[in-house]
Amino acid sequence: MKYENPVFLPEPTPLRVTILLLPDSNTLSFAATVDPMRAANRRAATTAYTWQVVSFDGGPVPLTSGVEVASVPLEQAHEADALITVAGFGLEEHARADRMVRLRRCSRRYRALGAVDGGSWILAQAWLLDGVTATTHWEDTEKLASHFPSVNVVEDRFVIDGRFFTTGGAAPCIDMMLALITARQGPEIARRVASAFIYDPVHPSGAPQSRVASARLSVTAPAVAAALRRMEAQIEDPPTIAAIAAGVGLSTRALEQAFRKTLRVSPGRFFLDLRLQEARRLTVDSNLGLQEIAVRTGFAAQATFSRAFRAKFGQSASELRRRASSV
Repeated sequence: MKYENPVFLPEPTPLRVTILLLPDSNTLSFAATVDPMRAANRRAATTAYTWQVVSFDGGPVPLTSGVEVASVPLEQAHEADALITVAGFGLEEHARADRMVRLRRCSRRYRALGAVDGGSWILAQAWLLDGVTATTHWEDTEKLASHFPSVNVVEDRFVIDGRFFTTGGAAPCIDMMLALITARQGPEIARRVASAFIYDPVHPSGAPQSRVASARLSVTAPAVAAALRRMEAQIEDPPTIAAIAAGVGLSTRALEQAFRKTLRVSPGRFFLDLRLQEARRLTVDSNLGLQEIAVRTGFAAQATFSRAFRAKFGQSASELRRRASSV
């Protein structure tokens, strides 16, 4: 994490933030952006942050939950220090060329530009992340990297690089906002904000995003957490359970017992389900061929992949893709 960002510094004046909210954003990603600032104001007993919600069209912005958030058009935003773009689904649809021209033009008003979840895609589409190290939700990092080779895409929870700060999703956004509060108001206020949310910020910015929530297991069952990290890292070339057990310092039997105690499932079953869930995501969210998806999720034979997929989801991958595309 590079604290070169001009707003990640102690300042006596309030930080003025414009939040560019796109339709189909996750409610939690929006809340993770706004609520830490609200809580910091309350805990500091002063107005440390002000914010305004804008959108490309103005008016109510519908989120994935059905909740609508009032907004004004981007060009009517009050003068502010930072622009944070929050986006979720339908990124290509929402990133129309005329909107990207408007965003690029308006971005010059701000000292710092941030992005939450799919917001990184929007900034990249507006040619604002060229030469910048950035992140996005782990489901979209590969797509972002392939579409925008001039962006240095990493799977960190959040990244601060010069004028830009980007985050992988809702929980990493809370981490990033706590880092902002720490930098501006000090660690005590940040701790009190985290405490208000009953949130334990255990991840540094450079920690990789995880497909499996293993932070608590790292404390209660560290060997299981270590095994999960190995599984995540080797989905394409899955090792045997015996190799995973040896890698975390357990016998195969001990690892089996630990998994059944903590996760109520065998490590073999868990690993297979993890690979199949990734296969399902790629089937729905990418244009990769099914044979390529099988390879990327560790299935040497297409027939083996097809049987496992149908057994898990009750339909073939091709059937799932057809139904998803018709929705």
